[in-house]
Amino acid sequence: MNAPDRYAVLGNPVRHSRSPRIHQLFAEQCGHSIRYERRLVALGAFDAGLREFRAEGGRGCNVTVPFKFDAASAASRLSARAALAQAANTLGWDADDALWGDNTDGIGLVRDLARLLGRVPERALRGMRVLLLGAGGAASGVLGALLEADAAAVEVWNRTPDRAQALVERHAGLARQTGARLSASAAPRPGHDLVIHATAGSLGGGLPELPAGVLHASALAYDMMYGALPTPFVRLARDAGAQAHDGLGMLVEQAAESFALWRGVRVDTAPVLACLRAELRAEAAATSDERSRP
Repeated sequence: MNAPDRYAVLGNPVRHSRSPRIHQLFAEQCGHSIRYERRLVALGAFDAGLREFRAEGGRGCNVTVPFKFDAASAASRLSARAALAQAANTLGWDADDALWGDNTDGIGLVRDLARLLGRVPERALRGMRVLLLGAGGAASGVLGALLEADAAAVEVWNRTPDRAQALVERHAGLARQTGARLSASAAPRPGHDLVIHATAGSLGGGLPELPAGVLHASALAYDMMYGALPTPFVRLARDAGAQAHDGLGMLVEQAAESFALWRGVRVDTAPVLACLRAELRAEAAATSDERSRP
């Protein structure tokens, strides 16, 4: 019997990643034999970690924080969306051992937003004013997809204004093509229909201080992170009256795109998302039970 094809997620930290579970469910759905693992990579050692995984028979990998820019630099060929983002979250090797890179974060986010809004992905954000909080690898990977999803306007804010401005300038051409108003702001401004949190705040770095009115009852708030319990940003948004969601659906959708790139098969994401959500709820309930014990 042939050994299962090997895949992995590379990151630091990586212990929390649900990617192995997601790809296991995808493989079971399709009848494929794969092995998918978490691999902790030391900071500053991404290239070495990638070479080690390939030497052990790796066929492809996902890349999470803080290595998405490193992944794009390592690839000899990038998709158009990864080149625009200058960040990659999906890597694979061609038959001639050349490393290719793609970024599935944006399409993953847009597909989940389309599900939440009851729209088709191509027009998921039609007429909407979007505030994107962050300008790192997470934000870089999704801005292009937000513009292509027919947003009316996208404003980018980051604690370091120069990074937000650089991200906007890199996407200016695409914004002209789609007709969206794209700008960087020194401070998050109120009046948006959709607020997307793409900073490291949900990983413990502290949430950005948002002026009054940025999160409001008519807004949809979306945190690209997820957890067994509501993330700090989701709690903040709900306290302000906004409808708020975490990024579990995005995680499943971007993983499905990666799986299709590697395996050539499109999976049904709905049952996988439902399964993961149920597992997270069970974890949250177990945590609550432990805390309530005398």
